[in-house]
Amino acid sequence: MAVSLREYRARIKSTESMKKITRAMELIAASRIVKAQARARQAAPYARELTRAVSAVATYTNVKHPLTTEPENPRRAAVLVVTSDRGLAGAYSSSVLKEAERLNERLRGEGKEVVTYITGRKGEAYYKFRNRDVADSWTGFSDQPSYDDAKQVGQALIQAFVHGIDDEDGRPGEDGVLGVQEVHLVFTQFKSMLVQEPQAVRLLPLEVVEGEEKPSADEVLPLYEFEPSAEAVLDALLPRYVESRIFFALLQASASELAARQKAMKSATDNADELIKKFTRIANQARQAGITQEISEIVGGVNALADANAGSEL
Repeated sequence: MAVSLREYRARIKSTESMKKITRAMELIAASRIVKAQARARQAAPYARELTRAVSAVATYTNVKHPLTTEPENPRRAAVLVVTSDRGLAGAYSSSVLKEAERLNERLRGEGKEVVTYITGRKGEAYYKFRNRDVADSWTGFSDQPSYDDAKQVGQALIQAFVHGIDDEDGRPGEDGVLGVQEVHLVFTQFKSMLVQEPQAVRLLPLEVVEGEEKPSADEVLPLYEFEPSAEAVLDALLPRYVESRIFFALLQASASELAARQKAMKSATDNADELIKKFTRIANQARQAGITQEISEIVGGVNALADANAGSEL
């Protein structure tokens, strides 16, 4: 019983240490998620106004641009999957990877080859473990993405898409870029602290979408004078538009990751509390059983000694 009691006390001690770690990670995630939400709110006006500008150019001009041209028979599609760099976030990364798998199945069902791009070490490890090809990957900024990170990702995707316009033989170009005719984005949208929803959207060819605040029915798009030309304006605006959408998706994914980590760490802390209570109860039972056994042995020894003395007197 003494050995068993020591084991339970060691388990209680280790569980208490684990509880301190999970509690600290829960508090860190809770403090960081406020900043992540603030960054997403701050980025929303820029994305919304840029969307309005692109919508105005697309509405009031008949200019055709490579980023807005629908291919007749798209043969290859790029999929950017936004995952996390670190674990201990519950089902955050696995949910977005499952959404990416569903999208890949749908694209392959349409007869398209899928070219995968990854952000985050979790997605990178997922594809590496399964020996799947990845065109490019970026890591190290899932919890605090910057616009430079989004710009780097966006330029790679735009380059692959523009290359795909003239990609007739289906092979990489001299620069090693494999051309694509579509670009899709899979990320986790932050809806609330309790709800984070994986989403798959098409980035290219460009589908002009409004921001979170939809205009009223009588609202009209602003009129612009294009200088030097509408083509030049589109050349400047459309890459920025794609980059801003990727940046906003990275911010949404960052807030979702922190919220998922906070929930996971809170659940781990609660489970540690339950384990401590369970081990304490079992340890008390073992201690009481040991005391009872020792008392029984003492009483049995006293009785045996008394019987021996009584026998010798006879």
